[in-house]
Amino acid sequence: MPTLAKAALLGIVQGLFEFLPVSSTAHLIIGTRLLGFDDPGGIFIVMIQFGSILAVMWLYRAKIVDVVSGLLSRADARHFASMIVIAFLPALAAGALLEKPIKRVLYYSPTTIAAAFIIGGIVILLVERARPKPTITGVDHVPLPTALAVGAWQATALVPGVSRSGATIVGGMLAGLDRPTAAEFSFFLAMPTMAGAFVKDLLELRHQFSPERGLEIAVGFVLAFLASLLVVKPFLAIVRRSGFGVFAWYRIAAGLALLAAVAAGAL
Repeated sequence: MPTLAKAALLGIVQGLFEFLPVSSTAHLIIGTRLLGFDDPGGIFIVMIQFGSILAVMWLYRAKIVDVVSGLLSRADARHFASMIVIAFLPALAAGALLEKPIKRVLYYSPTTIAAAFIIGGIVILLVERARPKPTITGVDHVPLPTALAVGAWQATALVPGVSRSGATIVGGMLAGLDRPTAAEFSFFLAMPTMAGAFVKDLLELRHQFSPERGLEIAVGFVLAFLASLLVVKPFLAIVRRSGFGVFAWYRIAAGLALLAAVAAGAL
């Protein structure tokens, strides 16, 4: 397969899976191995993830403008901004303390990813069955302590395969958010989390960037942006209609398939 075709396919994978509770990073790690795509330092993955950030910011641009323009004049805008900042803090702290040892030990381990897929799927099924009755039905009404608790769940996504959106959604449902609110909260929390991770990784990997890789990155970036634009609304529709069970079973099946591939020596 031509290199640009591989870049395009990986961009689509990134865009489709970033906001679903199935871990886009794990899919990209496995995908680059299966496709034989050379990504020294992970610069390609870092750059195309920014496409997904821009996509969700574009989809929610009216809300972002409303909050930013109202920061000085409206209490609700200040509450929303404070909620997102507070929810972001646990991931910021965990990343500063744990990211390097986790990447060094676990990041490229297919067995770790498989285990995280399976355990995460089981957790989602359990939470769907035993979650408390929802008391929060809109992202504007999430209390600050609840936002902090959800943010603490997001920090567990440092382990590859856990899924940032999956951890946030599970934490949100356990904290009393209904399904659509938990999903939308994960979108808004993704903005500072993914933007911060992008800036940090880009600074660390800037020396890995070369002009000859620019076209590959551009193709992956654009397709990640477009795929993310297309997936968010259908995802919310599925969540409202059926919940997160389908994603839980996908995680379990994918984890078992990964374990089988490892046992067969394919990974």
